[in-house]
Amino acid sequence: MIAGAAAGLLWFAARHYGRDRAGEIIDWDQARSVALRTAQATPWLDSGERAAAEADYVDMLREVAGPLQRYTGSEFDIARSGVRALDRPEWISANMANFRDLLRPFEELYREKVDPARVQLPGITAAGRLVLSAEVGVLLGYLGRRVLGQYDISLLGTRAREPGALYFVEPNIRSIQLQLGLPQREFRMWLALHEATHVHEFEGHPWVRDYLNQTIQRYIESMVDHLRDGGGSIKGLVGRAMDHLSIGGSLLEAMMTPTQRGMVSRLQAVMCLLEGYSNHVMNALGRDLLPHYVQIEARVEERSKRRSGAEQLFLRVTGLQMKFDQYRLGAEFVDRVVQDRGIAFLNQVWHSAEMLPSEQEIREPARWIDRVTAAA
Repeated sequence: MIAGAAAGLLWFAARHYGRDRAGEIIDWDQARSVALRTAQATPWLDSGERAAAEADYVDMLREVAGPLQRYTGSEFDIARSGVRALDRPEWISANMANFRDLLRPFEELYREKVDPARVQLPGITAAGRLVLSAEVGVLLGYLGRRVLGQYDISLLGTRAREPGALYFVEPNIRSIQLQLGLPQREFRMWLALHEATHVHEFEGHPWVRDYLNQTIQRYIESMVDHLRDGGGSIKGLVGRAMDHLSIGGSLLEAMMTPTQRGMVSRLQAVMCLLEGYSNHVMNALGRDLLPHYVQIEARVEERSKRRSGAEQLFLRVTGLQMKFDQYRLGAEFVDRVVQDRGIAFLNQVWHSAEMLPSEQEIREPARWIDRVTAAA
């Protein structure tokens, strides 16, 4: 979820980069306050509710561990994963550190006290800082109101090597389960199965985290270097935007250099794979494990289609639409490969970074199938 919004958030930071006395480009207290208001109040989890929920999720992980290992061919035991049941404010706090890690390189550049003439960006001092802080808060608050489960890994900063943790946002899960009239434990099992597959992807294949970490790091370094060298001028941004939009590209892509677009393309491809693979495994195993699986899938899918025009605009502006595109494109890629060649053939993607599909191959699975077959 965080990765899906990263590119848009980073360009918000670049857009509002400026100099003021505060020493930071984001007021994190303000961002948290906005996030909590945007997320809206829900009852806090008491210690008894939290303990019962976490024990239930641990039992679910034990239940799905065997089928998951057999289907994926992985020996990693997902039942060893840490589990936390959270309320909305706790989820916001847990993810605030991820956002701070993403934006830390910009704040370091900010504090270098470079010649303002060399960093020609359209932000303005305190006003830009206020807007960016509010944007980060709204983004976190929106996610905190909607996210159900998350496998949290820290791709940057000092926590990058720490084991990930499974988060389940109980007020959101309870609300959707009641709203859609779904069996309580089956709905939670459905959700746990999806997130458990992410554990398999990252912990069963540690190089995947390293690949994402390195690609995101290079992307951020490229943006910071571009700003430091004066490439972020209004004239330069407008020129690139006009050139790229004229050939049908998106505004977010238009703000990037060709090198940055290449890195984002690689990130998009691997995120599509991760989400598509997780959805495929959830479908393959869920039908056998959950008596009401078809009903759960249908009602959740119908709910996801009911978005207002304003919400759709918000998703595009913040970059969150990338996340939903990843689900769709990734599912189509994985399902096509498995249909044509089987799950064992698909599982070759976990052998090394060279086996990962490109963004073009995600959209045209036959290209990846041909490349892997030729390399065998």
